[in-house]
Amino acid sequence: MKKTILATVVGITWAGAALAADPAIGVWKTQPDEGAYAYVEMVPCGAAICGTIQRTFKDEGEYMSENLGKKLVIDMVPDGNGDYAGKVWRPSNNKIYNGKMSVSGNNLKLSGCVAGGLICSKQSWQRVQ
Repeated sequence: MKKTILATVVGITWAGAALAADPAIGVWKTQPDEGAYAYVEMVPCGAAICGTIQRTFKDEGEYMSENLGKKLVIDMVPDGNGDYAGKVWRPSNNKIYNGKMSVSGNNLKLSGCVAGGLICSKQSWQRVQ
């Protein structure tokens, strides 16, 4: 019984450490979309990664968008090689798309697709912290 409990604790600790070391965790600056961009905080959400809008900006500077606090990146499940699959919400048209994400250093590439991946919109994000 003690070995089972120990194995469970070790497994949970290892899984938590793996997510904490996930390269997508942090704050990212989005590419401008219709003149605005945001800082999105990526955090673990279960076994996936989710991203919430923390700050919003236009050419004139920071502003209080109605989208603050909303989830932009939804349940991106990592494959262990820096690639993810999940959903992406696009605020400008209020639609959710099948999404893919890849992280390489301080660069994140995000895409949202419809029609089985035939029509996609892509963005490149930069790490803020």
